[in-house]
Amino acid sequence: MSRLRSSAAANRPAARSAPAGGGGARGVYVQAPKSDIFVVMLAISLGAILLGCLLLGLVMNRYNFQTKPTASLAPAASGALTACSENLRNPEFSA
Repeated sequence: MSRLRSSAAANRPAARSAPAGGGGARGVYVQAPKSDIFVVMLAISLGAILLGCLLLGLVMNRYNFQTKPTASLAPAASGALTACSENLRNPEFSA
């Protein structure tokens, strides 16, 4: 159930004789860590992050890892806004 914290201390021979109260190996006994649901959730989230990074790299590879736009989208956006406002003024589209 318990094991020594330091395996080097467990392999080293004792320099003095064992104490009168009882024998055994010297060292600090700690309980072995047990995996629970939170460790599994951490592993799943790590896998999801790594998969997301891989997919992001594949998508960015399509664009040769360029993040700045090559053309300005401002004229197209203002034209779409004008067309939308004209449709709202048209009585044919009113309810």
